[in-house]
Amino acid sequence: MSAQPFGRRRFLRATGAVPAALVLGFHLPLAKAGATLALPARDPDDVNAWLRIAGDGSVTIMVPSAELGQGVMTSAPMLVAEELECDWQQVRAELAPTDPVYNNRMFKVQATASSTSARWSFEPLRRIGATAREMLREAAAQTWGVPPAECRAVQGSVQHRPTGRVLGYGELASRAAALPRPASVALKDPRDWKLIGRATNRLDIPPKTCGAAVFGVDVSVPGMLVGSVTACPVFGGKLRRVDARAAMAVPGVRRVVPLDDAVVVLADSYWSAQKGLKALQPDWQLPPGAPASDDALMARYRDAARSAAAVALRNGDPEAAMHGAPVYTAEYEVPYLAHATMEPMNATAHVRADNAEIWGPTQVCGEIAQRLAPVLGLPAERIRVHSTFVGGGFGRREEFDVFIQAALASKAAGQPVKLIWSREEDIRHDFYRPAAVAQFSAVLAPGKAGGQPAIRAMEARLACSSIYVRNFPDRVKNGVDPKSVEGVVDLPYALPDLAVRYAMVNSAVPVGFWRGVGYTQNTFFAESFIDELAHRAGADPLQFRLGLLAERPRAATLLRRLAQQAGWGGAPAGCFQGMALSQAWGSLCATVVELSVQHKRITLHRIVNAIDCGTVINPATVERQLEGASIWGLSAALSGAITIRDGAVQQSNFHDYPLLAFSQTPRFEAVLVQSGERIGGVGESAVPTLAPALANALFAATGERVRALPLARSGFALA
Repeated sequence: MSAQPFGRRRFLRATGAVPAALVLGFHLPLAKAGATLALPARDPDDVNAWLRIAGDGSVTIMVPSAELGQGVMTSAPMLVAEELECDWQQVRAELAPTDPVYNNRMFKVQATASSTSARWSFEPLRRIGATAREMLREAAAQTWGVPPAECRAVQGSVQHRPTGRVLGYGELASRAAALPRPASVALKDPRDWKLIGRATNRLDIPPKTCGAAVFGVDVSVPGMLVGSVTACPVFGGKLRRVDARAAMAVPGVRRVVPLDDAVVVLADSYWSAQKGLKALQPDWQLPPGAPASDDALMARYRDAARSAAAVALRNGDPEAAMHGAPVYTAEYEVPYLAHATMEPMNATAHVRADNAEIWGPTQVCGEIAQRLAPVLGLPAERIRVHSTFVGGGFGRREEFDVFIQAALASKAAGQPVKLIWSREEDIRHDFYRPAAVAQFSAVLAPGKAGGQPAIRAMEARLACSSIYVRNFPDRVKNGVDPKSVEGVVDLPYALPDLAVRYAMVNSAVPVGFWRGVGYTQNTFFAESFIDELAHRAGADPLQFRLGLLAERPRAATLLRRLAQQAGWGGAPAGCFQGMALSQAWGSLCATVVELSVQHKRITLHRIVNAIDCGTVINPATVERQLEGASIWGLSAALSGAITIRDGAVQQSNFHDYPLLAFSQTPRFEAVLVQSGERIGGVGESAVPTLAPALANALFAATGERVRALPLARSGFALA
């Protein structure tokens, strides 16, 4: 990449805000940045692929996951450093290159998704640190001619216990690098952890604040053109023709590239490209048939939900249990939602005759070459992918559309292209969170011996578009997309008679992974219904849930801790509370929303989240993730909605797809429960519980049950 025009980043670098590079040792050199051949296969447990120890003792640790703002550039190095016994002040983090050695071991590809970063790396990265520690101890023992048992690693050095001699890691790195890897290493007892479980400053904040961090929009390649794109406004439409002359008359415009369903304008700058794009009048070929509208689509979902037949789960015999008994039924629905990532969708490509290089913010760097290979007519091993920092992922960066467009534009232009989407393009051509409808039915059972009422049997019928059918059709079994039913088939409660049925209703509207995925709609459905049943039974919502968790002590403990922190049942006069519980990504999360309402104007007083993710790596990061997830869920619950008319999205920017402002956020509190269970995910956990907790609090305050989101459609808004 070349230098950019002199701006804030170059100023900060020039004034010394960014430290000079160090001469590094103890590493296997990676391929040069411009290389296009695949790297040779390496052992993913080889410490040389993960660590660099410099002569001054500083330790650079490769981070295998994309940094989306979730703090993985701190949590991943913490795992290595804990076992390595290095000085945390000497630790540096670096985004790992695209290489199978850094594959997510749950997905078997280098990808960051489904709150898996900590889950897959928790043991492997600690083992890398422990292996390096033992190699350094062995190197010191050989240097001194003493048994390794007499040497101990501490704070970035190895000490010889009998004599007090000390050698720093920097002095031992070269010798250690030449040693064979030990066959096995012992990991620390959690009681001896010094870093894991402690609030630690994030390593990605200094480069972000001093201008050193490179996001996708910062990429600059010599000879690069900047592109802007517009796709057919109607889903499924194609580009019939476009007259390029009007765009080419705009100063700075260099080329117009027609694509199958879009047109790209290439120019010397983004703004010139935008002006050229606006000068065009593309002739679009619309798809056959009636264009989609959200009213018609929602009607289809409602009809499908009521007759859903594909069985996603069946426990016991709920039909028999419901026969002849009073059945309580409720129907819920949610709209399409956009991602609206803060960093615009972008990618940079340099396609040559026999190879290509790609740069950009992505959650799936390990898959891009395979997706581009057939498009460019190149072998995947001739396509080199460079990941950058990501200005918001939320599942949107798991898609390949912007990379394909940039690569095709570069191939047509014969030079590097950085393609940047406008906000309007982003909102109108997203892969949306599916709209969905659910119908729940249940029969209540009286409490035994005057005890807590319970759910005798329950049935859920769900209808929405499938996410998996597009990219992972093999995961759809017997007409059921697992992503469409998660959050109901894996309820945290013990319900002996439960049936979940699903109707797949696909349309031209593209859907994809959205932070929280299926849990976001299904937890709203299920936890709203659980709350309705509690009130129908005349029970306290907390006690009703605890009654359903008699056989789930871990979840019950979490709810009790949450209730204690939130002061459940003791809200100040005029304030009301609602709660919700979710079990997802290997974690349990519960939320209480406390609010007051006057004339449908909501004042949020506080949001309390409790999470049991097994083991907390960095409490500060977990708390921030819970806050961010709650804000994400709150924006969607209050006003988030994508509407479609005549096959086109009606929203275009933040004026009609608003996001929550900092001034609108309430006070947050967090309870972190360390159960010692297998580590779970955090980044998405508080998204699903926010909407139902909010809706349940509104019911407590007003007596009005909101069964359709966003709340704005029912007249509610923030005060």
